[in-house]
Amino acid sequence: MNTPFVSLVGAGPGDPDLLTVRALKRIEAADVVLADDLIDPRVLALVRGRLLRVGKRGGCISTDQHFIHALMIKEARAGHRVVRLKGGDPFVFGRGGEEVDALREAGIEVEVVSGLTSGIAGPAAVGIPVTDRRASPGVILVTGHPGEGRTEPDWAALARTGLTLVIYMGVARAAHITAQLLAAGLRADLPAAIVSAAHTAQQRHAVTTLADLPACIAREGLKSPSLLVVGEVAAMAAIEGLSVGVQQSA
Repeated sequence: MNTPFVSLVGAGPGDPDLLTVRALKRIEAADVVLADDLIDPRVLALVRGRLLRVGKRGGCISTDQHFIHALMIKEARAGHRVVRLKGGDPFVFGRGGEEVDALREAGIEVEVVSGLTSGIAGPAAVGIPVTDRRASPGVILVTGHPGEGRTEPDWAALARTGLTLVIYMGVARAAHITAQLLAAGLRADLPAAIVSAAHTAQQRHAVTTLADLPACIAREGLKSPSLLVVGEVAAMAAIEGLSVGVQQSA
């Protein structure tokens, strides 16, 4: 390619069967793939070029974001076909916007290949529709971990919407989030669910109430990566062991 070029590719929630056709083409054609920490090993097995792990996870040792920007730019300017591979969708809590800005400022052309975000696919994996006209007219995707120096979500305002809340990166702060939502007037017995490692071999989930959410997480030993689902739709989750949605790849 004559012009330096990078593809920001969404790897979806885990199962490689949930990759888009374009995502698969970009992964297989890449000379170098810069992969996030939570990409499923079955997806990484599709990489034919060099694989560089540039993981970013809260509470863990993470690759500096500016280093990732510089590495993408360096590899693209060297004439390589570069894929920045990100879990879920690059523009849903994936720092995709920051990376697009950095690449454009460096004169690098960039495309975004959307992926299936875990905020929709995770609940669906256990039978939870994030919207259902019988229970919720809409859904809000929100981070439970705003990060240092970032503004805390307005949990009271979110509670007043009456919409399903799908909370990313909320397990470590579940007690705080629950307290905020209860203080804002949400019912203690409002259904809530935790979905862990959706669409992977480690997938687990539990259904409880909002008031019991932190205790349930501890009781069941559920860890990140997990999603919290708060709202009437959480009660629609399948019982443990019932096969729902996309089957695990062999």
